[in-house]
Amino acid sequence: MAGEVRGGLGRRRLAGAAMALGGALMAGSPRSTAVATGRGRTLRRGSAERAGLLPEHLDRLVADARTFLGPSPDHPWYAGAVLLAGRGGTVALHQAIGDAVRYTAYDEKSDTAVELPPGRRIAAAEDTVYDLASLSKLFTSLLAVQQIERGALALEERVAAYLPEFGAAGKQAVTVRQLLTHTSGFPSWIPLYGAATHEDRLQLVRNEPPASPPGTAYLYSDLNLISLQLVLEKITGRPLDALLHDGITAPLGMRRTRYNPPASWKPGIAATEDARKPWSGIDRGMVWGEVHDENAYCLGGVAGHAGVFSCAWDLAVLARTLLNGGAYGRARILRPASVDLLFRNFNTAFPGHEHGLGFELYQHWYMGAMATPHSAGHTGFTGTSVVIDPSTDTFLVVLANSVHPVRTWRTGSAPRVAAGDALARAVPVRTAHGGAAWFAGMEPATTATLTLPACRFGSGRGRLGLSLWWDTEPGVGTLALEASTDTGATWRPVPFTTLSPGGAPREHPSGSVTGWSGRVWHEAGADLAAWQDRSVRLRWRYTTGPRYVGRGVYVDGLRVADGGRVLFDELRPTDAARIEAAGWTRSTN
Repeated sequence: MAGEVRGGLGRRRLAGAAMALGGALMAGSPRSTAVATGRGRTLRRGSAERAGLLPEHLDRLVADARTFLGPSPDHPWYAGAVLLAGRGGTVALHQAIGDAVRYTAYDEKSDTAVELPPGRRIAAAEDTVYDLASLSKLFTSLLAVQQIERGALALEERVAAYLPEFGAAGKQAVTVRQLLTHTSGFPSWIPLYGAATHEDRLQLVRNEPPASPPGTAYLYSDLNLISLQLVLEKITGRPLDALLHDGITAPLGMRRTRYNPPASWKPGIAATEDARKPWSGIDRGMVWGEVHDENAYCLGGVAGHAGVFSCAWDLAVLARTLLNGGAYGRARILRPASVDLLFRNFNTAFPGHEHGLGFELYQHWYMGAMATPHSAGHTGFTGTSVVIDPSTDTFLVVLANSVHPVRTWRTGSAPRVAAGDALARAVPVRTAHGGAAWFAGMEPATTATLTLPACRFGSGRGRLGLSLWWDTEPGVGTLALEASTDTGATWRPVPFTTLSPGGAPREHPSGSVTGWSGRVWHEAGADLAAWQDRSVRLRWRYTTGPRYVGRGVYVDGLRVADGGRVLFDELRPTDAARIEAAGWTRSTN
């Protein structure tokens, strides 16, 4: 199924990816990375505390997820889901909610579902297998990078060099990298299921002209990964499902991950959609145990863009493998340099569409507050998602049957965002002194202010000092320093400077910051000489966007001086009591 709507701003840079893959990466690569010895950390179940996470926010992750079993806003967003979250080698949350199979049909006239009797429903379980939909693209991408390591595939080579027939209809210049980063120019989707034979369907892909010149635009397209499948099968002489088994699932012990699950798996698989026209391209009835995507179905269930079934634990193993640099236990499926390229932005020319090799990067629209310039992941149309954040060593899996009973019952990615927000909040932010700091929260569509009492400066050496930590939705969530000389009737920006550990001072002439600051504390200061011989109030104002937030902002150690005289110091209880906090709270994490 063609990808869901994407958005957001980005900040990553390329830094030599093509050169690394063009030569140095191939030199000395083992012929079969899947059997190379690794030393990767493996997963175990454990408490939130063992994972270095805050348990109350993991509990909130589950509580928030349960709300989407009800009207969201009119119908349930999903019939059921499996949630898995962890940090380091510890899976601190693995919980199923709702039902894997709840409905038998959808009635389009009344917009209602025909429900199974309670005794015949199948509850979701921790090991329930879900149709991953477009998460399958990640596996195809990993298999392609394995072939790049072995020298059988080159990132900047033209696809037509491997598949001459692919060069038809203006695609002669399309490269392997452009397939992996959705910059080939392919349209997002075409109905392959209308063709009579398997070969006719593949010919439709070969003959499809670009919607834009290759390399000039970002357009998410299933056809990219279908084409990459054809390349992989051509250069290896093996079908994609065999490559998946031998290259990824078998060495990693992912026993519940595969294409075309056997009939014996059906009771443990989540059902998807009552697939009928006009909302589906094919009349199939309630789909259960077979791939939901129409194009993947007509391609025999094995396709580069969709068709993989898996469970939450197996996907957590994959996430841990990538966080380990390509190894899990004694198995290695990729070299660390390859994993780095999976998470490196190749789409710097297309802000908002940051993309590694197969992986999407820094996307608040489904990652929520887990989104950082280092975060990688993907979604699937059926309701699935994976997010991996190397900056905090965390991983999140949400598997849901959100098209059960019909795709029109859900919209957006609110459950994914809520889960990402909760896991991000579960990663504590500690002050240098271990005490509490002012925290502005993580609610969207809000404005929070932290206002200091009025200070009068008798000299031209007034100065504000503090420690500052911020991570906001870039360009949308902003933290601003402002001043007022008329008891708060009007406020004007105050330029300030920040200094990160080991970095150079950075000026903020607009008096505000936004986006990613590296998840470290910065020393901040502002020159207040402009208010000599005047009484002035200072405040921090944090404004969030209507839908998404980052991890938030923290302020600590507020101090105002006039030359050698301290006018305000929040370490003094009497001064601290005079701070006016609207939407800010004291937090030790």
